[in-house]
Amino acid sequence: MSATSSPSVSYEVTGDVALVRVDDGKVNVLSHEVIAALHESLDRAEQKAKAVVLIGRPGKFTAGFDLKVMQTGPEEASNLFRAGMDLFVRLYEFPIPVVAACTGHAFAAGAIWLMCCDVRIGADTPTKIGLNETAIGMVLPKSVVTLARDRLSPRHVHSSVQLARLYSPAEAVDVGYLDCVVPEDELEQAAMSEAAGLAEGLALKAFAGTRRIIRGPVATSVRDMLDHDTRSFTVGLT
Repeated sequence: MSATSSPSVSYEVTGDVALVRVDDGKVNVLSHEVIAALHESLDRAEQKAKAVVLIGRPGKFTAGFDLKVMQTGPEEASNLFRAGMDLFVRLYEFPIPVVAACTGHAFAAGAIWLMCCDVRIGADTPTKIGLNETAIGMVLPKSVVTLARDRLSPRHVHSSVQLARLYSPAEAVDVGYLDCVVPEDELEQAAMSEAAGLAEGLALKAFAGTRRIIRGPVATSVRDMLDHDTRSFTVGLT
């Protein structure tokens, strides 16, 4: 297992699959340091692997952006939001398959992260997943709503985005945050097996080309929205 620039993020390769683990020993918040380490891991995976697995710590996929940073001031909050969204759009467009192993709670930025991965496998645990922004006094940025409309079930977009519903892992499958749920002790192996199958079964040049066709227009729209969303990110905070 290799270290990255953040002690919370580790990287290892098994066969053609890069396993990127985020574990800060607490609730797995996304800080600038963690985001930079995830970019570093994706750089390595893009050169050395044919698929990626992103996994959290037991019970916590991620609680979202680091509140200590977000509460420092408007500029700091906006900068962290932009850094996170740049990472998520990179995942959304990544040229090799990305499998998320959702180990537990995935709130706000954690739910966005799941929406940007190809295959999302969740642990069958008493945890919650969802975009809770309007419940905590935040206007959901247009770029995030655009990703939700693309990746969530149309039947659940309103409840997920407008009403800030949080879902159990089993419910999150129907909503569209997850694709399937497995017993907690089988999660990592299930994700690695899924990624290995994708690495073996897909022609990556064709995958990347089709990715540009399927996701390119949405990614372009999201990028076009991000400057405005970043400037206005804290406007809806109460």
